[in-house]
Amino acid sequence: GIKMKISKETIDFVLSFSEDRDWKQFHNPKDLALSLSLEASELLELFQWLSSDEAVKKNKEKMREELADIIVYAIDFADALGFEDLDALIMDKMKKNEEKYPLSKAKGSNKKYTEL
Repeated sequence: GIKMKISKETIDFVLSFSEDRDWKQFHNPKDLALSLSLEASELLELFQWLSSDEAVKKNKEKMREELADIIVYAIDFADALGFEDLDALIMDKMKKNEEKYPLSKAKGSNKKYTEL
């Protein structure tokens, strides 16, 4: 499978980047949520009027940058709300997803959990 990583050093750098510039004063949950949505929209825009394959071929480097922006804002959002343990945050949600999408019913299906 795909092996991804993010280090504590990267998270610390993201947080110190904002602190060093005195931007945390602007990092309230509402504005960070808006920023997350805007960056996700910028990622989505790269697919407009193209097939998925065409969009990736044409815009992969831009997608990389937009994804970085999304992850940075997600880290800032977690920090603003005091969510320090991102592993626990993700695993708690994935456990809920496991309950909603049991392997026996969801494997190979794109149906919403209410339709399984």
